[in-house]
Amino acid sequence: MEAYHMWPFGFGFFGFSMVFWWVLWIIVAYLVYQDAEKRGMNGLLWFILVLIPMAGIIFLLVYLAIRDQHRAEEKGERSKALEILKERYAKGEITKEEFERMKSELEE
Repeated sequence: MEAYHMWPFGFGFFGFSMVFWWVLWIIVAYLVYQDAEKRGMNGLLWFILVLIPMAGIIFLLVYLAIRDQHRAEEKGERSKALEILKERYAKGEITKEEFERMKSELEE
């Protein structure tokens, strides 16, 4: 009678690889969550969408495309704000110190 060798914790090789891929995918979903929250997007929604079996890969690709578009919009908003700040300084509405402080805040 042959002994069936099992991986630790009763998993066979297939079970172990399934657990490995799920843990890896949860880590990817968490990184998407953090990135989305940092960009002012709904992190929990993207976390859940990326975790959906099979469709998660599609949602991950969609997120990466939207994320780049969101970054471009942020840069556009910052450049508009900087232009307004320069106009206010040119009109004499704010002092040089206020201008420098506000400019540094916008660049953060």
